[in-house]
Amino acid sequence: MLPAIVIEKPPRLVRAIRLIPGKADAEEAAALADELSGITAMVAEKFTNDRTAEGIQRAQLLTIGGVSLGLEHLLEDETDDAVGDEAAIGLLVSEGAELVFQQGFRLIKELAAMPEDTLVGEYDADPVYSQRRLKELFVDICTADPGETWSGWQRYLGQLEQRQQVQAIVRAAQWLRRHHWDGAIKDPDINAEGVIALAIVFGVEGTGRIVARTGQKEFERLVQDVRKKWKDGAPDFESGWAALLEAIPAPHKAIVAERIDSYRNSLLIKHLADKTPLKQLVVELENFAGSELDAEYP
Repeated sequence: MLPAIVIEKPPRLVRAIRLIPGKADAEEAAALADELSGITAMVAEKFTNDRTAEGIQRAQLLTIGGVSLGLEHLLEDETDDAVGDEAAIGLLVSEGAELVFQQGFRLIKELAAMPEDTLVGEYDADPVYSQRRLKELFVDICTADPGETWSGWQRYLGQLEQRQQVQAIVRAAQWLRRHHWDGAIKDPDINAEGVIALAIVFGVEGTGRIVARTGQKEFERLVQDVRKKWKDGAPDFESGWAALLEAIPAPHKAIVAERIDSYRNSLLIKHLADKTPLKQLVVELENFAGSELDAEYP
């Protein structure tokens, strides 16, 4: 059996620099080296210990990754690596390494501003926490050894996709909170999945009311009303969900519709209209709603 062929792909900046002899003159090469040195000094000051050799070395690795990330973004439509490398050195010479680095750093900054999961708390907006999160992302994605394959661009794309999905869920939940039937909910802490789950559970009533937070008493009322309404036949929850979706704007509709599909066959929905003990239903609701279910009983 033949061994697998491993193709190394150093950071884009390194691959571009290798083309300098045929793509840039001595003056352009010197200017690029000066720019990269300046970026490294800035990164050392802001993100590492600029007083030590180790700090400078780490800053150099971050500079390589930061510039490479910017190049990958600017050359995203270029599928041929060789052509892309030539375009990269052209960009660095014509536009400057600092502009490319700032592009890469902007990507990290925007990524850090997105929620990591659907449990968002007041501390997420804290400046100290935000700065720490930014630094951790920058180090994780942009640390690039010039002699090794770098996967920072792929990791960035993976995290971007994941966080965009989370952000869509959080924004849908925030919209539901703003349109809560009893007035907007302004609590900075939010369990986005819990908010959406509650809206779906209470959506079975078909009244068009949006419920983004509730208590056990209100849930008991819902169960009693549902069982009274459909005591002689199979419940029709679909029409209620259709009314809920009709009230939700397009940017958030797909998220709620997707959750309806996933909750449709859950034990909680199945047992809303039958004789399952209320205590058991409350436990199921807690699993869905989490902190969005207010405790009203000792």
